[in-house]
Amino acid sequence: MRLLLDTHAWLWWLFDDPQLPATARALIADPGNTVLVSSASAWEVATKHRIGKLPEAGEAVRRFTSLIREARMEALPIGLEHALQAGSFSMAHRDPFDRMLAAQSLIEGVPLVTQDPAFGAFAVETVW
Repeated sequence: MRLLLDTHAWLWWLFDDPQLPATARALIADPGNTVLVSSASAWEVATKHRIGKLPEAGEAVRRFTSLIREARMEALPIGLEHALQAGSFSMAHRDPFDRMLAAQSLIEGVPLVTQDPAFGAFAVETVW
């Protein structure tokens, strides 16, 4: 199974945060699954760290690529199709990171590991 992590799911995995439920943790840990981390998450973490909303994420920003590799996850680059879909959603949801993750989930045909109910508006499959 292929999975795409929402940014908070990736951070909670990285920091072993108990807020990540056992079902999500098991899916991420399953060596039979391919776990994807979006370039949008790197952008979001770096932005939020810079403006002080994620002060604890300094190491995640500095070592983003190596942390993904060490966790045996794969980076999902933002492609033209993703960008066009993210910009074309008709709903008023303004978070560019959520819009991109929703677009990638739809285009790649992968469920999004998230607790964020806002993704229901995008009609993407979610697991949590």
